[in-house]
Amino acid sequence: MKPITAEWVAKAEGDFAMMERESGVQENPNYDGICFHAQQCAEKYLKARLCEADISFSKIHDLVALLEQALGTEPKWETLREDLAYLSDFAVTFRYPGESADRESALDAQRRCRLFRNEARNALGLKT
Repeated sequence: MKPITAEWVAKAEGDFAMMERESGVQENPNYDGICFHAQQCAEKYLKARLCEADISFSKIHDLVALLEQALGTEPKWETLREDLAYLSDFAVTFRYPGESADRESALDAQRRCRLFRNEARNALGLKT
């Protein structure tokens, strides 16, 4: 694995750990944070896979746009388009006043993140 890929994976795992820890909080969990870190984890795994395949990308947070770039290398990821589109909204939506995540959306984001993380780690030859 390329060093830059490993850095992206480490960053993705940091977001995954934050999401998992916050999901375990019993009193006043931060649902916005769970959704944000789920999106960030998926974004960083997409970027890790692109780096490993020598595919350049711009500084974007749109998971579907990143998916489009990765499909030539990982065509089976097409089945994850809906999950990534769902997660993509959390890059910005709940970070500002006006909208907030609820328990249901946080659980859904966590489930979709775990699913994509497993696929990404498999593609990178990492244990899930």
